Amino acid sequence: MARNRGVQATVPEKSCTLEPLPQFPDDPSWGPHRLAVLVPFRERFEELLAFVPHMHRFLSRKKIRHHIFILNQVDHYRFNRASLINVGFLESGNDTDYVAMHDVDLLPLNEELDYSFPATGPFHVASPELHPLYHYSTYVGGILLLTKQHYQMCNGMSNRFWGWGREDDEFYRRIKGAGLQLFRPSGITSGYKTFQHLHDPAWRKRDQKRIASQKQEQFKVDHTGGLTNLQYRVESRTLLSVAGAPCTVLNILLECDPSETPWCAFG
Repeated sequence: MARNRGVQATVPEKSCTLEPLPQFPDDPSWGPHRLAVLVPFRERFEELLAFVPHMHRFLSRKKIRHHIFILNQVDHYRFNRASLINVGFLESGNDTDYVAMHDVDLLPLNEELDYSFPATGPFHVASPELHPLYHYSTYVGGILLLTKQHYQMCNGMSNRFWGWGREDDEFYRRIKGAGLQLFRPSGITSGYKTFQHLHDPAWRKRDQKRIASQKQEQFKVDHTGGLTNLQYRVESRTLLSVAGAPCTVLNILLECDPSETPWCAFG
């Protein structure tokens, strides 16, 4: 399936069948909403094996209708978490009405955490008071819930952030610029033990290089980019079961314009 946002779509080289999502019990107590869990991903197989069954069980216990989308970047550019989330938003289908931008290495442990439909505004599940690593007041990374309408109001996330970091800080400004109020958990007493953080920095080092003018550009607000100029192609779409928990893996080829973001390439 080929998608090219902001320019005319190209003819797909390989078709991707849209598999029907798993059905949940026809029980009114589950509520009318359905969550798309969007998981940016590259070469984190061990974490994936833990994440998918954990999240499926966690959300099912809370009676949250959901489907997990693993957004697997398979091109040869540097990792772009924000663009992958944009792709996930566009590819998650009309039968989901809100999204969770969810790191694969962050597992919720406290059953009181709220993953329900955030009608009043974006809900930052992994708030600075609870996240095991990041505690500054404008942090919105880790796990963030938004209605699809609110994500559209922000024009998604900026596509300019290749490599690790800073895309969440820019998205915080988008939330404020769209006039949305940010909400966070209250009454959670488990503190920094609210989540299990699976990342091992000695084994999986972050790509924190700042190439060319990236060091200066990373602090700027992208006023025009996002869903409207995203360019990508879905190479394949595969429905998987991990320890009995369903998920869909999208193999995604992102595109980069080196004249706009020369830091997208390794080197």
